Amino acid sequence: MSSASSSIVFNDIFTINNIDKDGKKFDRVSRLYARSRNYDMDMTLDYNTELFPVSKGGTIAMALASSLSRDSGQAGGGAEGADVEDKDVWRPDGKGRKGLEEDYDYVMYGKVYKFDGGNAETVTVYASFGGLLLSLTGFFRHMANIVLGDPIFILLRK
Repeated sequence: MSSASSSIVFNDIFTINNIDKDGKKFDRVSRLYARSRNYDMDMTLDYNTELFPVSKGGTIAMALASSLSRDSGQAGGGAEGADVEDKDVWRPDGKGRKGLEEDYDYVMYGKVYKFDGGNAETVTVYASFGGLLLSLTGFFRHMANIVLGDPIFILLRK
């Protein structure tokens, strides 16, 4: 399972401090505000309340990954091998190979679209998952593997 860590670019446990603090804007979407245990990161995330119901004070595990593949593709294939291994990792019909999504309750696919540097140490990363937004703020060194413009998966588990 150590090879799976190569596709995970960020991973921490978050405590939910608030939900919809500015009011609810959509029927099945809420915005949670959370603080991480290990890295002192602040996260704001839009999520589907029917698919992933959570409550204030609860904790969730959150990971950001560049791929759902458990195999890093480095065991002999190189970059070209990684492309082949990522093909059909997840499919809605369940016929694809099983990947990291099997370990989580809620997964979204999106793109990192912005980095904001508050100061030299602290940054905010923004990603969009089909219009559901994520902002993650904290020390740059904890987010060094997150790349602007790259596709990304967010994986959540209660």
